[in-house]
Amino acid sequence: MSTLAEMLPHSASAGTVRLWLKSSAYTRRLLLGSEQADPWENAAGYLAYFVQAHGLLRPDVAVVEVGELIDAWCARDGGLAARLGNRRRPATALRKLLESEAPKAVLAEVVTAVLSHLRGQTPLVLSMPSPRAWLLHANRLAGGTDDEIDADTVEDAAMYVADLIRSVSAFPVAGLLLEEQRDDQALEAAHIERYRSVLNVAGHYRWSLALRLPSGVRLPPEVFDGFAAVIGDGNERPGHSAFGRDDSAAFAMGTYVGPLAQEQFHFVEINPQQQPEAVLEQLAHLRACAA
Repeated sequence: MSTLAEMLPHSASAGTVRLWLKSSAYTRRLLLGSEQADPWENAAGYLAYFVQAHGLLRPDVAVVEVGELIDAWCARDGGLAARLGNRRRPATALRKLLESEAPKAVLAEVVTAVLSHLRGQTPLVLSMPSPRAWLLHANRLAGGTDDEIDADTVEDAAMYVADLIRSVSAFPVAGLLLEEQRDDQALEAAHIERYRSVLNVAGHYRWSLALRLPSGVRLPPEVFDGFAAVIGDGNERPGHSAFGRDDSAAFAMGTYVGPLAQEQFHFVEINPQQQPEAVLEQLAHLRACAA
């Protein structure tokens, strides 16, 4: 199986990844009746949902949303606050969220089933919150505030995320996507520099890494060393990484999306409230732009 980096557009080739979709909320509403629906109880149920969703949209990248699996399992298990007791430090909250073996076992079964279905025809990427984003999320679940998060705590979070990644290290996935929170305007280069544990583990398993930035955030290009792709709004390619141009807003409004520049691909998070006819029409337009 080729790595994600080999499939992305680069100076010598347009690549095979031209359209990357984040569509879980949309397809759950469309296929399961609600964007809050839980397809994660077992691998067979998830695969039935995945096959329908993937066949409907035909993206260039197949995505398994690891953060959603963890949240679904945590909710069924009674929630994070109940498991924490009086230990409410942000890093402790994330460790508790990620340490259970049961969701890791489900994830392994899901990845096995999805890879068997894809048969190497579409690259599989595991998408998850970045260490900082997951730390913020777990801290909020535990009733904490964002001002409790600093760069050193992010470094602890990266170690817990790296441990989770090791649990699926035997599988031939094409890469990992780390997603920052969409509204995290406080994200700094120092935070991403603390993701080193994750970069080291991904490098050891020869997995390509991609990073999705918050809307409107710009960081120095050198921060992205080690990432095969960076996804963000605007048109500026950061450093030497391929650039996923986040066209989600234009896609949702049905407005014109211009052609891609060299070493770019389209990235779209589909609004769960969009009508299916409009989604399919916009996808056809993007494929024409990327051709």
